[in-house]
Amino acid sequence: MTQLTHHTETASQTGGPYVHIGLAPLQAGFEIFDTNFGNVLPSAHTKGERIAIEGQVFDGSGTPLRDVLIEIWQADAEGHYAHPADPQPSSFRGFGRTGADFDSGVYRFETIKPGSVGGQAPHICVVLFARGMNIGLHTRLYFSDEAVANVKDAVLSGIEWEVRRNTLIAQREQRGSEVVFFDI
Repeated sequence: MTQLTHHTETASQTGGPYVHIGLAPLQAGFEIFDTNFGNVLPSAHTKGERIAIEGQVFDGSGTPLRDVLIEIWQADAEGHYAHPADPQPSSFRGFGRTGADFDSGVYRFETIKPGSVGGQAPHICVVLFARGMNIGLHTRLYFSDEAVANVKDAVLSGIEWEVRRNTLIAQREQRGSEVVFFDI
């Protein structure tokens, strides 16, 4: 007869304090990998409207995080993902990764505006990794110039409080050139 032993739960630990070294080493000055994921997604041949996304990630006290890693995954301009399950897989990788600037806390992606996927409003999936978090936090970025599509989007319209829903809508701003601004 096998005797069962009761084990206590192993304590969890957070990512960090140097998330960027393991996940975005080039930004930290370490050339570890032959191929690095970066914050510039399109190639010279990628079709679609070029956009820059900038913002900051704030903690619960309103302090900008400087040691945070942001990943995005998105469809191409025609609404197709670079995934074998997509009926028309895209040649656009649609995945990017960057850390916030160590001094300002600002992150930046250069990408294209995605097309609508399956009746959903154009959006970009966003994941955050930082010290103090045991798992990545997932959210979406929607576009302020897609008001009609945003109202019809089941995921976005499923958020009950308008004030919370509006935090997912990135705003276009002029900052030298046009930028899609998205704070988290």
